[in-house]
Parts: sequence; structure tokens; C-alpha cells
Amino acid sequence: MKFKVYLYPMLILMIGLNACQKEFLDTKPNKALLVPQTLADLRALLDNSQVFNRSPNITMIADGDFFTTDAGLKTFFQDQERNSYTWQADIYGSESAFEWSVAYQQIFYANVVLNGLDKLSAGSEDAERRAVEGTALFHRAWVYYGLSQLYCPPYAASTAAQDLGVPVRLDADVTRIEPRGTLEETYQQMIKDLLRARRLLPASTVYNTRPAVPAALALLARVYMARGDYDRAGRYADTALRLSPALLDYNTLTATAARPFPRAVPNGNAEILFYSASLTWTFSSSSAIAYCDSLLYRSFAANDLRRTVLFRDGGANKVNFKGSYTGVISLFSGIATDELYLMRAECRARAGDAPGAIGDLNSLLVRRWKAGTFVPLVAGDADAALLLVLAERRKELVGRNMRWADLRRLNPDPRFAVTLVRNINGTTYTLEPGSKRYTYPLSADEVQLSGLAQNER
Repeated sequence: MKFKVYLYPMLILMIGLNACQKEFLDTKPNKALLVPQTLADLRALLDNSQVFNRSPNITMIADGDFFTTDAGLKTFFQDQERNSYTWQADIYGSESAFEWSVAYQQIFYANVVLNGLDKLSAGSEDAERRAVEGTALFHRAWVYYGLSQLYCPPYAASTAAQDLGVPVRLDADVTRIEPRGTLEETYQQMIKDLLRARRLLPASTVYNTRPAVPAALALLARVYMARGDYDRAGRYADTALRLSPALLDYNTLTATAARPFPRAVPNGNAEILFYSASLTWTFSSSSAIAYCDSLLYRSFAANDLRRTVLFRDGGANKVNFKGSYTGVISLFSGIATDELYLMRAECRARAGDAPGAIGDLNSLLVRRWKAGTFVPLVAGDADAALLLVLAERRKELVGRNMRWADLRRLNPDPRFAVTLVRNINGTTYTLEPGSKRYTYPLSADEVQLSGLAQNER
């Protein structure tokens, strides 16, 4: 596995771990380069916000919720941004895959912590030791989920045992080159890590940058949603909601503010179960070149507070997104309870429970509409309820880099299949449902150095 600029500090850490050194490194540019000796050191590695609590975001360029102009496309800093926007076969060209490198850096540090725990003698810090192990396992599963939505094909039970997954690394030995396993193996590792994390993590945490039990349950629900196992997904979402049901009332926010939501870190937003911010691209960092899809924006009713809380209408079809749950300029990409209500609602609808699905939807939406104006939704049957849930899911989770994963899992159903279209400089580009371009290629340098099998495009 190639780690690019992160290889040197990783090797330093490995040398320190394997030799059981009793001193810190003489040269350590930041706290992440300390050789962990104690439980506190291992916790410090997991609390390093320059490593963890960051998530992939390049697919938000491609998912159709936002667009740019011909002139805006030219300002994108890297070719991989422009290529993602028009779903080219070759995304990276001669560039490296930044998000792949960040992900495997995170996996490395999680494995350093897990290996380090094995070297520590049991002491009086059993609760913290369990929490540290659970946190490392959660982070590893979180990263593999993100990688699976980028570099693996959408999950299909009939082919998952043959489809390519990503290299699954379970130790901190950076000298080994791990081949790509199967997609089923990738998902099974996520599930295994999360089931153990659930038993180890605390019921709650002071800092939302650290996961607790509800976050592990919520991520399990996400994983099973991606697998199309809506029975298990619904059960995990339900269990998480029973532990953490809080929802913000958007009536308490200043809708016209530039940043309507409170600063999330360390615990300013009661909905957030796990904090993560998206990695930054030109597309997601400049309101001057990224605008909300006009049909999506018009789907918000006049009394729906999300219309003004999430967006700023600049006129001339230039609607900017401003409603990040981070409360700052970076985009939220973590887990919040509103997603849990939507997951449970979808799973209930798919199980034929229309009243339960609509009940979840109404519990969410009454806190999103102007006080006294919301009329509860009704659905004649489960199919109608499912259509309502999916429509609200797209609106509620906009700007969180969730749409790409939803397109991947929903496109096989003709009822929900979407063809994405771009018009750039007089040329029309399309992404058809089921296209192999829903799976990103590995970068050429990764394939050359590590010998990993390339994805078909």
C-alpha cells in the first residue's frame, strides 16, 4: 500500500512500536508523530483532528445536487475535480488520489492504536482502554465505508463474493502490500469492527468528535442500507434512535444568518452523533462557483424552513448552500439523528409499514417547517410512503455527500433510477443508472506502485 507523503512518519511510528522504545522521537513536527507508550498516547493519536474526523467529498462534485458554470469549471484546481464533474473514464490522469491517501493514513493510525493496545498491560483504566479500542475500530470501519462508496462497485448480494473490494489492512506494518480482497470481505470487516466497537464504546461522550454507542449503531445501519439489507438497517437505526432521538427545531435558528447552525465542535449541535468534516475541494469551498440544482431547490415549500436555513438565493438561478451542520465553512459529513429518522422511515416503508414510515417523517418535518404551518403527511400505502421518504431524504441530507451513495443503491430499482446530465461548453455529458463510472478508478501511480487491480470504467 502506498502512503505518499505520509510514509515517512508512518515508518517512524512503526520503528518505535516494533523496538518498544521508551522515549519519544527526537524529531516530531506534531503530536501525531509521538511513539505511543501509554493509553493517553493512544487516545491522543485518535484525537488528532489533522488525521481523523475528515471524510471523502469528491463525489459531491458528481452527484447532481450542485452544478457550476462553464467559467466555474475552469477554476477547479485539479483535473480530478473537472473529470469527476463530467464523469470521465480517467479521473486522476497523472494526479494522485488525495482521498485514497488520507483514508489509508487514517487506517494506519487506527491500526497503530489497536496494535499499541495489545502491548499495554491491563491496569486500572479498563473503561478508557475499552473506549480507545472501540474508537479505533469505529474509525477503521468509517474509513472502509467511505472507500467502498468510492472505489468499489455498488453492493449486490449475487456478485459481492467476486466483486473487487479495497485492500483491508488490519495491522500497522506499512512494508506489506495488501491485495484487493472481495467486496463481501470489505463489508464483513466493517460489520465485524462495528459490532465489537458497539460493545466497547461508552453510551455517550462529551465530545462529538469521539464516537459513542449510537454512532456505531448508526454506521451499522448505513452499512446495511448500502447492502440492501433493510431489515437489519432498520433495526440498528431504531436502536440508535431509542438511545439518541434529539432533533433540532429549525424555528429556533436564525434562518437568514450566514451560518445558521451552532458550531458543532465540541458539542454545539444536539443532533450530531459523530462529527466529521468533508475534505476540501474547489467545488465545495467556493460559493461563487457551486450552485444548487434548481429543481431540488424548488422542491422546498415556502414554509419549509430548510429553504432559507440551508440555502442563500442569489437570484438568476444561483442558489448557494450555507447550511452545514459544522456551523463553520467546512461541510458536515458525519452522522446525525435526522439521518436515523430517514433510515428507519425508509426501512419501515420497505417492510410495508406505511404508518410507521410516515410517523417518522412527520416527527422530523414538524421541526423543519415554520411553526404552526406543517400539515402532517399521509400515504395511502407503503409504496407511496417510500416515495415521500426518498424525496425528503434527498432534501434533508443535501450538502453532506450522501447523494452519491444513495444513487448507487437506488439506481437498480427502475422506480428510482436517475440519469444525470451536464451541459458544458455546448457538450452534453450523461451518467446512466448502473454505469461502471459510479465506481471510481484507482490512480495510475497507486496501481503502478502497489500492483492493485484496476476498476473497469
